[in-house]
Amino acid sequence: MAEQHEKALVPQIRFTGFTDPWEQRKLGELYQKNDERNTDGLGSERTLSVASMTFNSAGNGADDSSLPNYKRLRLGDIAFEGHTNKEFAYGRFVLNDAGNGIMSPRFTCLRPIVEQEYSFWKYFIHSEKVMRPILVNSTKSGTMMNELVVEDFLKQEILVPSLPEQRRIGAFFDRLDSLITLHQRKYDKLCVLKKSMLDKMFPKGGSLYPEIRFAGFTDPWEQRKLSSTCEQLSRTINPLETPNEEFTEYSMPAFDNNETAETVIGNSMNSLRKIVDRPCLLVNKLNVRKKRIWHVPRPEANAVCSSEFVPFSSHSSDLSFIKISLLSERITAYLESCSSGSSNSQKRVTPEIIMSSEIIAPSLAEQRRIGAFFDRLDSLITLHQRKLELLRNIKKSMLDKMFV
Repeated sequence: MAEQHEKALVPQIRFTGFTDPWEQRKLGELYQKNDERNTDGLGSERTLSVASMTFNSAGNGADDSSLPNYKRLRLGDIAFEGHTNKEFAYGRFVLNDAGNGIMSPRFTCLRPIVEQEYSFWKYFIHSEKVMRPILVNSTKSGTMMNELVVEDFLKQEILVPSLPEQRRIGAFFDRLDSLITLHQRKYDKLCVLKKSMLDKMFPKGGSLYPEIRFAGFTDPWEQRKLSSTCEQLSRTINPLETPNEEFTEYSMPAFDNNETAETVIGNSMNSLRKIVDRPCLLVNKLNVRKKRIWHVPRPEANAVCSSEFVPFSSHSSDLSFIKISLLSERITAYLESCSSGSSNSQKRVTPEIIMSSEIIAPSLAEQRRIGAFFDRLDSLITLHQRKLELLRNIKKSMLDKMFV
């Protein structure tokens, strides 16, 4: 029993050199209620948004005459934000690491009374795993959000590591957040660049010339129907006739799962599938607003696709370029206008409608340059998106395993 109790006082993962159990402390030994007011006249530009703990330079709309009654928030203070959601069942605490500021008096604020490593407490006090058992016993329902009962909160107990361990944990999560922010910024910039290039590298407003072109291309673009430059893949197979055979299936769920084709056996597919035996585009017929358009440059062996896709190839056009064209808002609006069905989510277009779509295209050589440019851009966007997902998953796991 003593060994089990000892294990309960330490986190699952720790930095080397830290072996002591975390110390059980009453929150009243660590914090006190903060009712300090804005008596030294900080302006509205020092208003802190409690949700994000960042300065709102425009203030929050409050009249200047009310600012002296605002609460003064100093570095390390924590504010209780009582809105509940799936992540925070009873509300949450947000630590002020932005600097001295003010906040609306309707929020409850607490101030540390012992030395703390704020980079640790920023994550620790915000953790649903750590705080949920405490907030269960120290909050009550309010008119618009949960309210903190400070007297009850300060009676609750919490396990706290030593200051040196706080510093190591805080530095780790700060570094992780810096990496997440870095990749988020790169991802956002690439998305903005892509949007700008899509606007400038394709003609608009009836013109046959784009605003930006690769050197050496000057000829006007031409309007063409998809059917004049692409051919549908029409061969089908009944997988149930070979129930134990493995297939690579391009399906709607597989598309939604980061465009990752699935390996399935024949008896798991209960209807005909189209054979995918060459480089092609798969255009989904259902709910075209979702823009499920899948470029398959090198099909896997024994590949098939769902009948919800219209597969087509081309010998005279670049499929990367065609995909970009079909993803345009103009084509999506056209396909939507031709869809039919009982509800928006179940509306479909026919293969004939898809093949009747009109695109504006340059020479094959220019198509290839444009297609390769956007393929590279999409690869970079996907790279940073996956790094973001990985880092967020690492952070989520470590927040669970490094706190008691």
